[in-house]
Amino acid sequence: MPIKFLHTRIRVSDIDASIAFYEKLGFKLARRNDKSPAGNRLAFLELDASEHFLELCYSPDFKVEFPEDLMHTCVGVEDIVEYCGGLEGEGIEIWPGGWRDKFAGDDMKMAFVTDPDGYEVEILERQ
Repeated sequence: MPIKFLHTRIRVSDIDASIAFYEKLGFKLARRNDKSPAGNRLAFLELDASEHFLELCYSPDFKVEFPEDLMHTCVGVEDIVEYCGGLEGEGIEIWPGGWRDKFAGDDMKMAFVTDPDGYEVEILERQ
């Protein structure tokens, strides 16, 4: 019997700010539930080329804290320079600094952005 990976949940401190951030990355809000059975607010975000969802979970009594570099998500793009340039135009900081120069001649092109709660999103160029 095949098993399918459906979604990954991350806790967020402001669900609306997190949705807005991920929409700038290209995610779309698939569905939202402002009162789950456990009392959480949930948002499921998707990318057109993926069946996997990113689940954002907000609970007013949960303080979002985690060690640095505990986890990250990753998206693949066809043209990382164009994609990251668009994100910069939206006011999102790309790191490492000097990423355009770093990509010159690199076979493996990757960059990172940080969401409002400190979760890292890796960006890989996929050809």
